[in-house]
Amino acid sequence: MKLITISGIDGSGKSTQAQLLKDYLESQGKRVFYFHAIDFGIANKILGKKKDSGGREISIKKAGWLKIFLRKIALHIDLLRFKMLLNKLSNKNYDYMLSDRYFYDTVININYLSLCHSRLDPESPEILNQVQDDRWVKKVIKPDFAIYLQTDPDKIIQRDCVPDQGLNYLKKKKELFDGSIEKYNLKVINGDRIKEEIFNELKNLIS
Repeated sequence: MKLITISGIDGSGKSTQAQLLKDYLESQGKRVFYFHAIDFGIANKILGKKKDSGGREISIKKAGWLKIFLRKIALHIDLLRFKMLLNKLSNKNYDYMLSDRYFYDTVININYLSLCHSRLDPESPEILNQVQDDRWVKKVIKPDFAIYLQTDPDKIIQRDCVPDQGLNYLKKKKELFDGSIEKYNLKVINGDRIKEEIFNELKNLIS
């Protein structure tokens, strides 16, 4: 079974491309398991999700040291649970697991929260190296294809469906992703195009 992951900042089109790829692979007669790393994580179940007055989920942009620590513990547990899930799917003869977001995204989310919690200047270029905790990356199962949809935050803000986190949040998350391309062995795809062009490149890469 091959593992394909699609990562990127919020609003970059990960879910759209994951669904297009899932439909395509299934049209080729492949068994595909759709996986969402954030929904799979127990951190959201333990810490809960904030909602606005209309019942919509609010993204978490800040957290204290205790919640950051709990997220790291939850990540460790999720990695163990994920290995069990992979074994189960392999035994059921799935051809692909397609992950909308991956544990790389989870690590970057934790690093972002650590950045916001730090008393150091968040605009300093050196701060990124000081807050990143990548011990978990070595424990993450390496995908067969780790895709990064590299997207300009300014263009995301101009789209119809705008993430609630704001422009500064997206820019800082992009810095963290861009700084992790080599470390995570991410295959970069330009996400600032129409979805059909992006998908064609994604499909050719997988093929």
